[in-house]
Formats: sequence, structure tokens, C-alpha cells
Amino acid sequence: MGVSYRWVIVAVGALMSCVAIGAMFSLAIFQEPIATATGWSHVGIASAMTLNFIVMGFGGFLWGAASDRFGPRIVVMIGSVLLGLALVLASRAETLLQFQLTYGILVGLAASAFFAPMIAATTAWFDENRGLAVSLVSAGMGVAPMTISPFARWLISAYEWRPAMLIIGIATWVLLVPVALLVRRPPAETADAGTEFAAEGARPQLSKVFQSPQFIVLGLTFFACCAAHSGPIFHMVNYATICGVAPMAAVSIYSVEGLAGLGGRLLYGTLADRIGVKPVLVAGLLVQAGALATYLLVSELTQFYALAIVFGSAYGGVMPLYAVLAREYFGQRIIGTVLGAATMLSSLGMAFGPLIGGWIFDTFANYSWLFIGSAMVGLGAAAIALAFPPLVRQKPQPAFGVTS
Repeated sequence: MGVSYRWVIVAVGALMSCVAIGAMFSLAIFQEPIATATGWSHVGIASAMTLNFIVMGFGGFLWGAASDRFGPRIVVMIGSVLLGLALVLASRAETLLQFQLTYGILVGLAASAFFAPMIAATTAWFDENRGLAVSLVSAGMGVAPMTISPFARWLISAYEWRPAMLIIGIATWVLLVPVALLVRRPPAETADAGTEFAAEGARPQLSKVFQSPQFIVLGLTFFACCAAHSGPIFHMVNYATICGVAPMAAVSIYSVEGLAGLGGRLLYGTLADRIGVKPVLVAGLLVQAGALATYLLVSELTQFYALAIVFGSAYGGVMPLYAVLAREYFGQRIIGTVLGAATMLSSLGMAFGPLIGGWIFDTFANYSWLFIGSAMVGLGAAAIALAFPPLVRQKPQPAFGVTS
């Protein structure tokens, strides 16, 4: 495998994140059709997404640790098989409880098998342009609203929600299982030269890692960031339709956010490589908070599009930066475990948004308090990020071999 194979890893990671996150977040598109066809409440359906994020959080930690020990390929292969199975079973659910368990638990467990292992694999392949590479892998999440969401909307219009979800599940198997075989570790990687954790000869004690100021700030910032934007993202389509936007046009707002998120990932990743991760992260979090508050003032399609560009680029741009910080603070040996633990906290933050947003809508018949609360949490995330401690660089260690 030559040096160019690193870009194959990036492409595979981007595809996996696109399909996994796109399939999971397609529940935002399915929400209204499912409620109309079954009579299930919006909060009941949204609680499946809450379960999804909770399980995804704990699953991300376990899958990340497994990738450190066994390698990323076996982990993403299991996730590929499980994700398709979860969607097929969810499409057959006859009761709300069955749907919550199959979609909430199994989809969350499967989707969590991709992010930490593939980001860890990518950081192992790149010494230079690491921020850009990680952002490109994460860009698959930005592509998902432009691909999976419109596809889901078209399938629902043509076949209703059950056949639509079944088709997406089968398509998941077709796309992900073959490309999982392409995942490799680099033939050789340079030992960590970074922080006090990376410099230790043996694997650092995880108790020391998880109690460190670096991890505490990383985890809390990730948690608050995701708690701020998860509710508005999930309920955006429904909010736009309430404002008078046609259903398909409302889905296009979701797609514009995804396209902007793709651009934001490239922009923020490049800036992080040039001027540092922390200032770019703080700036992005402030932009995100301002955009969330501004949603209170929009009501027309063009206004939604304009704000979607700002909001999407901000939340999309900051998401990969947490992985870059984890790599810089803790090194390659335990990146899967650390990133999995941080992702667990972020997923718990994500879990609050859909549920609270559904409760706000069922209670007040509007989403005003969702955007107010989300903006305040977003400001809190920026404040926490200011507390990131400086990196303490150690002398480089000799190279060591890594088998595939």
C-alpha cells in the first residue's frame, strides 16, 4: 500500500459516515409520515431518536475501545451488518414500543460503530493535514442530508414509510459491507511525539486520562455543543412546514444545511491546520449560538436558506475538531477509546434535543423555546472551550511498526 492509500481510507470513512448518519437522521423525514399513518405521538417517535443517541454514546465508547484492540476493520464490518438489520426490523414494527426499541437501540448501536474507529484509522494515516483529513471523513455527515434525506422523502412519497425504510436498510448492506473490507491500518506509523499521555512508553492509564483537565474540557464542550444543535436539526423540517414552507422545500433546507456543513468542515479543518484548533473551535461555537437565536426571526424559504448556510457551516465545521484535539492531547495509542468516550458524552447531549423539542411542540404548538434554550447552551459550549489547556509537547519517539 502506497502513501496514496490514505485517501482511500478518507473516502471510505466519508461514505460510511454519510450512510450511517444519513440513515439515522432520516427519522426527521419519517417523523410526520409515521405519525400520520400510525397515530403515534411526535414525542413518542422523537424519543426513538433520544434512545438512539443514548445507545450511540455508550456504543461509541465500546466500539472505540474495540478498534484500539482489534483494529477498525472488524468493528465497521459488524456495524455495517447491524445497521441494515436495524432498519429492516424497524420498518416491520407494529407498535410504538417495537419501533422505539428497534430503531432507538439497534440503529444507535450500529451507527456508533463508524465514527470513532474511522477517525482513529484516519489520524493514524496522516501526520500532516490531519485536520483536513478528519474533516473530509466527517464531511460524509454533511453529505447525508443532501443524499439520504431527499432519497427517503422520495421513497416515502412513492411507497409510504414502511417500504421506504426497508429499502434504505437493504441499500445500507449493499453500500457498506463491501467497502468495510477496504479499511486498513497503515503499514507503519510514527510513534506519538505529542503530549504527556502520548509520551508514555506503555498505554496511559485510562483513569488518569478521564480525570485529566484535557478530557474534562473536551467532553463537556462536545456535550454542550451537541445539546445545542441536536433539537433544531431534528425538528427543522417540521418547524419550516409550520412556517408555511412546502414539505419537499422544507427537506431542501435540511439539504442546504448539509451542503453548508460540508463546506464548513473543509474551511474549519484547513483553518485549524494553519492557526490552531482552539480559536477555530471557539469561533465556530459562537457562530452556531448566534444562528440558533436567529431562527426565531425567520419565516420564509429564502430566509431559511440563508440561515441554513450559516448554521450548517458552523455546526458542521466544529464537529471534526474534537477528534483532532483528542489526537493532539492523547496520542494515537488510545485515540479510539478517548474519542469513543468523548462521543459518548456528545451523544448524551444530542439525546436531549429531539425529546425536548418534541415536548415543547406538543405543549406550546411552536418551537420558540427550543431555539432560545439551544442558543444559551451554545454560548455555554463556547465558554467551556475557552478553558482548553495548552498542549505540552514532548520529544518525538522512534518509529514503530504496525501490522494491518
